[in-house]
Parts: sequence; structure tokens; C-alpha cells
Amino acid sequence: MSKNELYPIFLKVSELNILIVGGGNVGLEKLTFLLKSSPNAKVTVLSKIFIPDLINLAQKHDVETVTGSYNDSILRDKHIVIAATDSIKVNLQVHGDCKERNILINVADNPSYCDFYMGSIVTKGNIKLAISTNGKSPTMAKRLRQFFEDVIPDDINLLSENLNMYRKKIKGSFEEKVKRMNDITKDMIDKKLS
Repeated sequence: MSKNELYPIFLKVSELNILIVGGGNVGLEKLTFLLKSSPNAKVTVLSKIFIPDLINLAQKHDVETVTGSYNDSILRDKHIVIAATDSIKVNLQVHGDCKERNILINVADNPSYCDFYMGSIVTKGNIKLAISTNGKSPTMAKRLRQFFEDVIPDDINLLSENLNMYRKKIKGSFEEKVKRMNDITKDMIDKKLS
């Protein structure tokens, strides 16, 4: 049985430069996913042709659209790239150029050419869960997202805010603070199991 060895991280994409190559349906899907989770992401979309829905979404956010063919000069100062064209040749060129420059790359619908996957995300205020199936089943990740959206209460953000205020008031050593926070939050789990 294979094991998911991906390391989950949460990136401040409002401070990174992201490029999506492709202005069609797949580019729209990737842009929608990114902006849903991070509405202030710094994104540039490059394409010869853009579908209207992508243009509309870009205009609602601070997303730059660049009309033209792919050229590796567009990679300058980019941190993350998503290749989402309908041309395998172009997507593989983008992949190769990114690998040469140590830029993280995701080639849509081609897991073996991805440094990262765009998993399903559940967001409730400051609480964010990311779900990955190691690129095996986006549909399963979607269903798990729907499940967690239903079972995590909408007011969980208030709890996280209250815990944050309490954490700031705790006195003592680091170990004592950790113990106090663990004691308080342990009840969250114990009550669910009863």
C-alpha cells in the first residue's frame, strides 16, 4: 500500500508571485480554486485566448491577464507556476523551464509533473483544513471537503479567537502554557467522543 508522503504547508500567496499558463476552462478552475482560498493572491494569467468567465473573475480580483504565447521570460520573479493549457507540449515546456529555475510547478491533470497538488480546502474563519489524496482522487477530496464543511460548526472561528486571547494571558514557562492550552482544548475532543 502506498503512503501519502506530501508535506502540507499553508503559503502566503498574497506575498508570492503566481503564474497560471492557460486561459481556458482548466485555467479558470485553477484560478477559481486559488482565489476562493486566497482572494488576495498575486496572480498573473498568460494565454493566447481567455474564456469570458476567467476574464470576469480576474477583473473582480487583482489578477493580471497577459495575452500572448508562452515564453520563458514570463517566469521572471515567479515563485509558483500552474501549467493549464490544452497543449501537452507547452505544459511540458513550462515544466522544464520551471525545473531549471527551481520554481514550484503544477502541470494540471499530470501528477508526475507536479511539485505540489491543489487539494480540497475547508475554510471557517481562521480555521483551514487541506485535504489531499496524493493526486489519486480529486473527487474523494471534494467529498471529504463537503463532509468537513458540514460537521465543523460555523462559529468555530469564535472559539479560535477566544483561545488566542486566553493564550496571550497565560503566565508561566512555555511548558506550563502548552499544558494549560492542552488541558483546555482536550475537552473539545472528549465531548465529541461522548
